[in-house]
Amino acid sequence: MKKWILKAIIQKTISYLPFSFRLNFFFQKYITKGVNLTDEFFYDKVNHASEHLKGFENCSGKKVPESTLELGTGWYPVVPVCFYLAGSDKIYSVDISYHLSKERIDTTLKHFIESFNQGLLENYISIQKERLNELNKIIEVINNLTLSEILEKLNIVYLVEDARKLTLPDDSIELISSNNTFEHIYPDILIPILQEFKRIVKKKKGVMSHFIDMSDHFAHFDMSITIYNFLRFSDKAWKRIDNSVQPQNRLRINDYRRIYADLLLPVTNESYREGDINALKKVKLDVRFKDIPLKELATSHCQFISLINALD
Repeated sequence: MKKWILKAIIQKTISYLPFSFRLNFFFQKYITKGVNLTDEFFYDKVNHASEHLKGFENCSGKKVPESTLELGTGWYPVVPVCFYLAGSDKIYSVDISYHLSKERIDTTLKHFIESFNQGLLENYISIQKERLNELNKIIEVINNLTLSEILEKLNIVYLVEDARKLTLPDDSIELISSNNTFEHIYPDILIPILQEFKRIVKKKKGVMSHFIDMSDHFAHFDMSITIYNFLRFSDKAWKRIDNSVQPQNRLRINDYRRIYADLLLPVTNESYREGDINALKKVKLDVRFKDIPLKELATSHCQFISLINALD
């Protein structure tokens, strides 16, 4: 049995159990090794934060957003800590379930200090020295702090909420971002989330910046399949394979463009990876995907940046 099939069966089973997200964490930590804070994962997220900040500065003219919101905190708050080091004062991070822990915060902060000491961190973000000093102070006394106290010192407010109905006020966030999160959200939920983002983003020079990974995530674990493997399945077949702890919506870049257009969300800047058309041609596509141009279908990753300037 292929490894991806075994993982799919296990995650599908976990999705029906109580505390499914916690069980999935332990499964990925000890079996698939998919939730460890590796250097590759760390710098990927730091690079995302860097690109969010560049996009914000290019669109708004301001170097650092005072207020930020990240969708999909995940296990390690790398991007929010980047925003803290850069100088943001109100940093919100929202997730549907509570994934953070004091141990994982500690691991995250130590990665930052190690990266800085190696002279690598400043290749990505401009760091305020007083914020870096505060980071060191937190690590020194972290055993005496609660998780809430650590987050407060980092200007991070961790929201465990439905992102379709946030408790934040209208016109309150300068930069809204996400990092390979949209692909895990089906359109009936993603569309109202984006509508909610339109409500809370600053109406004058607010910015949204979203990275989307449109590859088959099972291919990250099983090298015997390509990143287009899941395009073989009909919606009915994929529903049997997919799971609620790590769902994959299989939307392509043209689908996201259509969602943005329907919501009247501007795409001020779009970047993407073209993907591997030759690998895609080897996949027997389901009828749902056959009419999509190969270049669009093969696109594996993208970033959409939106400048909101509704007061103009």
